[in-house]
Amino acid sequence: MAAKVHPNLAVPSLIQPPMAPPAAMAAGDSVMKTKAAAAGGDVVLTVWRKSLLFNCRGFTVFDASGDLVYRVDSYAADSRAEVVLMDAAGVPVLTVRRKKAIGSQLGLGGDQWLVHPGEEIRLPPLYAVKRTPQYVRGGGSVKTMAHVAPCGVALGAGGGGGYEIEGSYLRRSCAVYDARRRAVVAEVQAKEAVGTDVFRLVVRPGMEVSVAMAVVLALEQMFGKPSLLRSWSS
Repeated sequence: MAAKVHPNLAVPSLIQPPMAPPAAMAAGDSVMKTKAAAAGGDVVLTVWRKSLLFNCRGFTVFDASGDLVYRVDSYAADSRAEVVLMDAAGVPVLTVRRKKAIGSQLGLGGDQWLVHPGEEIRLPPLYAVKRTPQYVRGGGSVKTMAHVAPCGVALGAGGGGGYEIEGSYLRRSCAVYDARRRAVVAEVQAKEAVGTDVFRLVVRPGMEVSVAMAVVLALEQMFGKPSLLRSWSS
């Protein structure tokens, strides 16, 4: 039986998208809003591994009130090595792009997932997400599954020293620690009795909500089985 999701679907942008402002301005505005939300306490999102658009793969993300806040819509015929995180109106917030390691024979182990502002991948990335090569899914002595390192732009804007991710994405049980491992700034949590296609993302003060969602997209490409987004994840 399919998981039950009860969003507030009265979102005009799903029917008739309004005129959007320039992508860079809109993306920056979305990031500022998520910063403000995180500053007031935990932000709890429900993440559904399904696009609301026909013949699309992706994610649909709702807030605690059931309102649409983020979308990822990827057509099956689209072969780009990147996915775009959009707000409810379809305005690009961040783009997660896979950068393959040159000459690497290690599969995903040598690759990085770069997080760019908006939809402009020619701009410098904000963060780089990289899988820990020694991490073994479902067990092993290495607990850290991936590292998130700030790039020049994020460092200049006070992005901090990055993050470390522990746990199991397959089991929807992950914790994102700050660089000093003193605090959990985000968590992926399973929702009871709904399987793994619907889960909870809890973002605490100290991490932008949009960046936490971009980390989820990177983890989906590294560990999702099967990945809903792109054949390039393999």
